[in-house]
Amino acid sequence: MSVSDGPVLLQLERTPSTQDLIHQLAEEGAPHGTAVAAGEQTAGRGSRGREWQSPPGGLWLSVLCRPPDAAAAAEVMSLRAALAVAPVLEQAVPGVRLSIKWPNDLLVDGLKAGGILCEARWQGTVLGWIAVGLGLNVCNPVPQELGALATALSRYAPGLRPEPLITPLVQAIAGAGQQPGSLTETEVAEFAARDALAGRTLTGPVAGVADGISRRGELRVRLAQDQVSLLRSGTVTAV
Repeated sequence: MSVSDGPVLLQLERTPSTQDLIHQLAEEGAPHGTAVAAGEQTAGRGSRGREWQSPPGGLWLSVLCRPPDAAAAAEVMSLRAALAVAPVLEQAVPGVRLSIKWPNDLLVDGLKAGGILCEARWQGTVLGWIAVGLGLNVCNPVPQELGALATALSRYAPGLRPEPLITPLVQAIAGAGQQPGSLTETEVAEFAARDALAGRTLTGPVAGVADGISRRGELRVRLAQDQVSLLRSGTVTAV
């Protein structure tokens, strides 16, 4: 693939990691919007290097994004991608409302249906690209031990398959990846309407009450004496 080629969508039956393939294609000069989808990943990963189970029946997708004002856009890419993906899934599964748990989880009825993983690669001091990964439970079985925490979209739309979702989700993520800079006030408001943590008491990584996000994608946590802590990353524990 050369720089002059337009974006392509590679659909594979099985691969170790769609993220790794996107990084490889990016290094070879692939353009913004190039995507890799797989029916199964044998070495999928989630945030903070965790293993991500990626069995057949799920949607395992990575999209190459080269946003303008890349450094600022990278800070908010997972939230921006989640905001773009949510309405696509709601259209595919009528009656379902997607909520977003900061920083990268997609929830249905409080249960995790998917997650977004953004991995940036730098070329010297310049951000070269962002690989935006989406892992989505579609019609794959949810492990019994995760039944109280996770769900699949086919539970709400029997017969739903991953394949029809691929192209609209690639388009949504690629579109989000063309947006420059920090979140707009409109995006912050859109997030507020889907915020799974809004008003909830947090016990970690700091104790307080979740109070939305900033334009830079930080989670606002209201502390005692009406002080506010801004979290850039971390695993949130809510009660």
